[in-house]
Amino acid sequence: MAHDHHPHDRRSHAQHEDRHGHTHGHDTDLDWGVMAPELEAQAELFTPVHERIMAWLAKEVTDPGLIVDAGSGPGVVACLFADIFPGARIVAVDSAEPLLERARARAVRQSVADRLGTLAGELPGVLDELDYPADLLWASRSLHHLGDQRAALAAFAARLAPGGTLALLEGGLSARFLPRDIGIGRPGLQTRLDLVQEEWFARMRADLPGSVAETEDWPALLTSAGLQHTRTRSFLLDLPAPATARARAYVATQLSRLRDVGTEELDAEDRATLDRLLDPSDPASVHHRPDVFVLAAYTVHTAVRPV
Repeated sequence: MAHDHHPHDRRSHAQHEDRHGHTHGHDTDLDWGVMAPELEAQAELFTPVHERIMAWLAKEVTDPGLIVDAGSGPGVVACLFADIFPGARIVAVDSAEPLLERARARAVRQSVADRLGTLAGELPGVLDELDYPADLLWASRSLHHLGDQRAALAAFAARLAPGGTLALLEGGLSARFLPRDIGIGRPGLQTRLDLVQEEWFARMRADLPGSVAETEDWPALLTSAGLQHTRTRSFLLDLPAPATARARAYVATQLSRLRDVGTEELDAEDRATLDRLLDPSDPASVHHRPDVFVLAAYTVHTAVRPV
């Protein structure tokens, strides 16, 4: 489920870049059946960057037998794994059964259902139900939704086979959707929205059950979990202007969420600017303006369980 930090929480996960359609355990009151189509569309939008990430992982992990997607959402990424690693079995793990239903349906459509299984439950404990240790465990922005990230990483590492790889997508750079000066309001709106997001993310983390403050040095945390050979690489999602309809819908969702959570932090001028950007009847809105784009950086950290 799934920062930048980027827009995170799944109470806003319909708006989470996170995208990637990953869900996390504390969001049990949401109607995932209603939200699923939007989450799936967003995950499909990010397919280009996930394909590049997987091409890199394929050089790091050779011939995996079992790949676990820990926080899989509607299964878009899990099915990509099945395509990139044709000899592997994939297990999509998520707390939301309606999203796992979509993952199974997607696997049928893409003719990989014989290699894709699902497991419903809360991370990290549900991983104890796996029949076999994982050769590759993929956790895309699911870790930061768990209160004790250090303990969760140790649990992830414990589910790896000897020589298995944990791939953690966390951090990166916040997405940009618009130029610095958009011709309405005060220039630099998205920079100010970054602060709104950071404040919101800090509150979300603090409110998680068992929340533990942790320095987000991911390679060091992977090492503390008993893993070795840490590597880090970042990948760009670059969807240039003019944006597609799907990209515009995604941008509108992100800005709408930030407008909602930034009511107190944003001044009246920025709120008014966001209102115009979100108004489909306004020619200056993201629904119509020609300069809308999506540009973000996604950082992946890997480490290996000793043999």
